Amino acid sequence: MLFPTTLVGSYPQPEWLIDRERLAGRFPPRVRARELWRVPEAFLAQAQDDATIMAIKAQEDAGLDIITDGEIRRESYSNLFATALDGIDLDNPGTALDRSGHPNPVPRVIAPIRRRHAVGVRDLEFLRSHTQRHVKATVPGPFTMAQQAQIDYYGGSREHAAMDYAAAVNEEIRDLFDAGADVVQIDEPYMQARPEEARAFGLRAVNRALEGISGVTAVHICFGYAAIIHVRPSGYSFLPELAECRCAQVSIETAQSSLDCAVLQALPGKKIILGVIDLGTHAIETPEGVANRIRRALPFVDPANLLVAPDCGMKYLPREVAFGKLQAMVAGAQLVRRELAAARTGQGGGAKS
Repeated sequence: MLFPTTLVGSYPQPEWLIDRERLAGRFPPRVRARELWRVPEAFLAQAQDDATIMAIKAQEDAGLDIITDGEIRRESYSNLFATALDGIDLDNPGTALDRSGHPNPVPRVIAPIRRRHAVGVRDLEFLRSHTQRHVKATVPGPFTMAQQAQIDYYGGSREHAAMDYAAAVNEEIRDLFDAGADVVQIDEPYMQARPEEARAFGLRAVNRALEGISGVTAVHICFGYAAIIHVRPSGYSFLPELAECRCAQVSIETAQSSLDCAVLQALPGKKIILGVIDLGTHAIETPEGVANRIRRALPFVDPANLLVAPDCGMKYLPREVAFGKLQAMVAGAQLVRRELAAARTGQGGGAKS
């Protein structure tokens, strides 16, 4: 099927589970932020399971083809994994600048970074047991985690830290595929935010994380959550370099930035997860508006190599808005799918896929 639809990763958590007002008023936490949860610790895991089932059903009801767990159990896309590793002093966080230049509490690396156990396998198995559709798991990338940490070990070298983060991610990806993942996505937003360092060692770290992996892998690179980072550049500062990445898919934003899709020609051989939903507004797109965003990419990417998704994670949106946007996304993909089928058969606009 052309244009399979999916999330980038996150879906909004319900108000009864997490304090969404407190969540919206801060950058995504780099250290644990248990104060965000509304449910007492004794009942939290059960509540997260229930909310995850709701997120899975919402994606299925909207018509998505590849389902995630919505990252419902996470306070942010990165902190659950990053704080589960050996080598981190959780009791005494460090400080690092976020992509807007403000200092944030972050994991403090005081010893070699090692993965002590699988972090997301149980969540993936739970997802797999609650849907018959293809499933995708997401993990934070090694370059991004190295940027979101205070490196007091490794002689302060982010490069050396990133390579050990990469080894930990590699182990996690292997376990996720063994547990039944159809796709595993690495989230690397800081490759866009810190392009010079990304060119120096970021791509090497991601390729180490993907070393020896045979399953379908993706790398997501973005401009940051639209609810937090409001100004969007018109183009990526680090994107063509991913042509040399071992991943099969590259996930990008095009909606809010009105990206010139000609840049996609620089990624030959990659499937593109095309961001077509603007997360900077609560206005729900029309199917035709989504279709137009897909059409902009068609001169530069074979339709067989396009997947369709929101620009980034949806966790900051109201749930009803997120669901409406997913419905529009699925309908927009169907429109373009029918157009291409009609063009192939010569039957005009009445052809059905």
